Amino acid sequence: MTDSFQNIAVTSFPDVTKIDFKLIDIRYLKVILLNTSLLFIALFIVLFFINDKDIFELAEYSLWLSIAILVAFIVTLFIKNIEFKQRKYAVREKDISYQNGFFFRSLTTVPFNRIQHVEIDEGPISRFFGLVSLSVFTAGDSSDDLKISGLLKEEAQQIKEFISNKIDG
Repeated sequence: MTDSFQNIAVTSFPDVTKIDFKLIDIRYLKVILLNTSLLFIALFIVLFFINDKDIFELAEYSLWLSIAILVAFIVTLFIKNIEFKQRKYAVREKDISYQNGFFFRSLTTVPFNRIQHVEIDEGPISRFFGLVSLSVFTAGDSSDDLKISGLLKEEAQQIKEFISNKIDG
């Protein structure tokens, strides 16, 4: 019985900084800012009803709560704007990559040979701007392993078809 098992150390790695990333469509920033604005508008409405009905006896703090929510809104818009510039993707011959994050940066790469299926989703606000999300699923998990939001519908369909051709054979 011969021992033919070898486990040779890898000493050189591909340079991921050389990936030619593509930016997400700028219209997706409008979707992000609109969604964020709707959330904060809902918070102001809730604050108004709490103050109007004096539900939690917070009437004396309503001005400070309003200011705090307004400051949080402005800071959130600022961060979302900066964070948007970090959203990039790349489709290469054997894999798809997505990079995002401002404070916590993330780079996800999924090789085509691990992909089970690809979906395109449209939310109502994104649809208004002609944008979709592309979700990539691999084996063994029910959630998407990679999701790229803010793609043009035509471009997402081309990427989906390209990936489907790669995984089919």
